[in-house]
Amino acid sequence: MVKGLGKGFDSTAVAFHRDGELALDACVVTIGAFDGVHRGHQELLRQTIAAAQRSDVPAVVYTFDPPPKVYFGQAEALIPLREKLERIATFAPDHVVVADFNQIYVRRTAADFLAELQRLHPREVIVGEDFRFGSCKGGTALLLRQHFNTRILPPVRCGNGEIVSSSRIRALRRSGLAAAASALENWRDIVTAPSANRPSLVQFEVASQ
Repeated sequence: MVKGLGKGFDSTAVAFHRDGELALDACVVTIGAFDGVHRGHQELLRQTIAAAQRSDVPAVVYTFDPPPKVYFGQAEALIPLREKLERIATFAPDHVVVADFNQIYVRRTAADFLAELQRLHPREVIVGEDFRFGSCKGGTALLLRQHFNTRILPPVRCGNGEIVSSSRIRALRRSGLAAAASALENWRDIVTAPSANRPSLVQFEVASQ
């Protein structure tokens, strides 16, 4: 169980793990910081869960706490871990892996990360085109493709053509454009959609850290 998670979440719907804990015979996995779980992240989640359902294998989300940019002091987290996991769980993956992104983890090489992924035996890995992994960002989505069946999704763009990103949302917030930032996160649309048009909400609690 992930440190900081209480016992009140519905473990029959989603299971939480620390990095290195989970081993599977097959799965479809998506990997990323998922800071804000914005429109771009939501597309990764939808594609991953749809692919897992087609193959009748578990859907896995692999994420980091704190997000790498936050750990390195390059940004502030858009939302706390509790809210991030709640948002991810809304899409009802089978497993969520939370890597403790700390001074030990950052020394892991790209090869170390690939070895951990191999324990999941992914039939498909789905990432964004800017995904990097391993110390000094030595691993790329193209390197993943050399080892696993990997689908690289293009960025999601808003109406004016700008890429939806956590950095863009931060910039809008700093400029006082909260409504525009919220539109890129898209959570009002998800939680107010009719239940037939959105995944079931998973109720769980995260204990204060």
